[in-house]
Amino acid sequence: MSTLLDIRQLSKTFHSGKGSVSALQNINLAVKEGEFITVIGPSGCGKSTLLKIVAGLDVEYDGSVKLNDRDVTGPGIEKGFIFQEPRLFPWLTVEKNIAADLSLHKPEIRKKVDELIELVRLKGFEKSYPRELSGGMAQRVAIARALLRNPKVLLLDEPFGALDAFTRAHMQEVLLDIWQQNKTTMIFVTHDIDEAVFLANRIVILKPRPGTVQKIVPVELLFPRKKSSAAFQELRFKVIGEFEKIEELELVDNGAGI
Repeated sequence: MSTLLDIRQLSKTFHSGKGSVSALQNINLAVKEGEFITVIGPSGCGKSTLLKIVAGLDVEYDGSVKLNDRDVTGPGIEKGFIFQEPRLFPWLTVEKNIAADLSLHKPEIRKKVDELIELVRLKGFEKSYPRELSGGMAQRVAIARALLRNPKVLLLDEPFGALDAFTRAHMQEVLLDIWQQNKTTMIFVTHDIDEAVFLANRIVILKPRPGTVQKIVPVELLFPRKKSSAAFQELRFKVIGEFEKIEELELVDNGAGI
């Protein structure tokens, strides 16, 4: 697989009247085409900031971010973005939300929307409005909308964070089905260690203040994965061990135990 996304020496500093805050420092990451990457770390480590830079929503940074060997200089159809909340248009039906500003009267758009409705398991809800959908169903509409223009990379910022545990587990399965069928490269930000292990080919663990890469953990478990399996739990504890190292470093930096 060739490298699709290449991040080198990425640093981001926020400036305000109260001073400057370094959010990310010296981030290096190469993502191959078709990979599923999860990004995890404590609050304030810059996970969402990293995703917004890759999406082109924040272009004031130091370093290099290239997608398909081209500098990321702003948003574009080659990058799909999924927020924690679905952000659907309440006055549009499911199929019209997916089509967004494109006309369903065009045969090629109609065909693509119908295929996506099938892919995200919403057949029979085409004419439903957002108020008639559950949280998980609404998020599936948002994912379908993001996939309509065949993005090179799909960026997901804690998209299942507001869902209950049962719906969240179901949505993880749905997303894996989409990834395996479409082969879309995905970068998924989460706070949930089990979710990170369940979904990823590789887990990028960030540590905070400033956000830097603590470790990149390869996940070589076969799909479908069982969270109760010994291999899954072994890898889960490995990731937890990296978090414990981060906590120990923070205690030293704060002068605790000296």
